[in-house]
Amino acid sequence: MFVAAVDEGSFSAAARRVQRTQSAVSEAILSLETQLGVVLFDRTGRYPRLTKEGLVLLADARSVITGVDSMKARAKGIAGGLEAELTAVFDVFLPIEAIAEAAREFRIRFPVTPLRLYVEALGSVVQPVLDRRASFGVVGSLPTLPPGLVKERMFDVKFMMVAAASHPLASYRGIIPKEELARHVQLVLTDRSTLTEGRNLGVMSPSTWRLADLFAKHAFLVGGLGWGGMPVHTVARDLAEGRLVELSIEEVPPGGLPLSMFAIYREGEPPGPAGRWMIEHLKNCPGGTRKGRGLPGNQPGVTTGS
Repeated sequence: MFVAAVDEGSFSAAARRVQRTQSAVSEAILSLETQLGVVLFDRTGRYPRLTKEGLVLLADARSVITGVDSMKARAKGIAGGLEAELTAVFDVFLPIEAIAEAAREFRIRFPVTPLRLYVEALGSVVQPVLDRRASFGVVGSLPTLPPGLVKERMFDVKFMMVAAASHPLASYRGIIPKEELARHVQLVLTDRSTLTEGRNLGVMSPSTWRLADLFAKHAFLVGGLGWGGMPVHTVARDLAEGRLVELSIEEVPPGGLPLSMFAIYREGEPPGPAGRWMIEHLKNCPGGTRKGRGLPGNQPGVTTGS
């Protein structure tokens, strides 16, 4: 109820989410404050606002919920009853070799469980989980998640700004200022869902070309039609062979910016035994998720972002 009140912005909205009365939510949070010995919400305004103490304890509360959901998933596995079918959706930034390796192991471990996998980006990774069309997702390209989801950190993927060797920005000496970037077309992936509608994530130039998939963006980058960000493992060969070059940009460290990937699923509905196995296997997959190997430069995916 504490987390629901934060996510929903009021006790009444939290009550609707947890399907209890507003008074029950208010009393439960007051009881929690009494037990903890701290005030979690400032109630002097129209809507309750987190106190400094509440803000600190919110992260712990989310961790507790994640731990309980993990316990539920393990108990589900002990009790048996595999999913009739496992459906998962993966961020296009996730190395495809890691997904393929996990799928190979999955077929051995769960031979009678059908597997349905999708590769998307941004809101298109999250929406199927919210709609219960997927048991879980792995997302990294969406900076914020809607309420009602649990996330587990998995690993980092390096994200780098690049351009063709023939592009004017490739010959720029030193750190490229934002006003210089703004003079050139930025290639941007577009999101099919409505979760990022009206938001320009990572867009630094007023001149943008929006593309439907990562394959198209890669081809346009190599063709010198613009500059943009790509997962390092998708352009490693192009960088090594001189087709693309890394751009030195403000606030982006050399070698790429770490992009954290998270497993996500609905609160109170953790993945079953097969889904839990897939998440844990990907966390420890030797197929390149931690070393940055994997997805070749022509991997397709529908996706919005820099």
